[in-house]
Amino acid sequence: MTEQLQTKIGTCGFGRVKRPEYGTLFDAVEIQHTFYQPPQIETLESWRAEQPYGFEFTVKAWQLITHETSSPTYRRLKRELNEKESAEAGFFKPTDIVREALAVTLASAKALKARTILFQCPAKFQPLPENILNMKRFFGEIDRDGFNLVWEPRGKWPDETIVELCDELGLWHCVDPFAHRTVTPDRTYYRLHGIPRWRYTYNDDELSDLSALIPKDRLAYIFFNNITMKDDALRCREIIGIS
Repeated sequence: MTEQLQTKIGTCGFGRVKRPEYGTLFDAVEIQHTFYQPPQIETLESWRAEQPYGFEFTVKAWQLITHETSSPTYRRLKRELNEKESAEAGFFKPTDIVREALAVTLASAKALKARTILFQCPAKFQPLPENILNMKRFFGEIDRDGFNLVWEPRGKWPDETIVELCDELGLWHCVDPFAHRTVTPDRTYYRLHGIPRWRYTYNDDELSDLSALIPKDRLAYIFFNNITMKDDALRCREIIGIS
């Protein structure tokens, strides 16, 4: 399997692994900092330089794009928003603050030499006509520059609507495969959050089942986001057969 078609396995964030050591264990990481408060470009470039050739970063888009300011995740935002910015942030709105957040996200991805960006939406982002229109406008106008764009809906979205949007907008459908099946099986991005919650360790049978859900001839991502994410990701690599 070539590097371009390899299944990439890692964790959501570096966890308790020191960054310079992370690349000796895994070949990919999903960066969380870019969601809460993107680091300086120089910082991201230094993170890139720490990792070996072939290592891959994926980037979680800044919350100003996807989440309204009522979200508790904004507690970690270091920037103070004015009243207009607060009202216009999130939900892919066609506003200056969302466009600015997109520019920062793209610049962060380029600094990390990432090829894949995740747009994670909150459960409050429902399949309403206005939200769908904003999504179509946002992803229709974005300069993709070769990026894979991944969408993780967390509200109650009908599969047929997700299929329509992913097909029309060229998106990867991100899911926890033990909670929901992806509607884009040829564009696979899995985030494993634990069954049913974060304090969970996956057993070998579950990881073997997971291996059957991965396309064998295409790029795919698996990121663990549970309490034992490091150990589970390492066992997953062994079971799938990635050296």
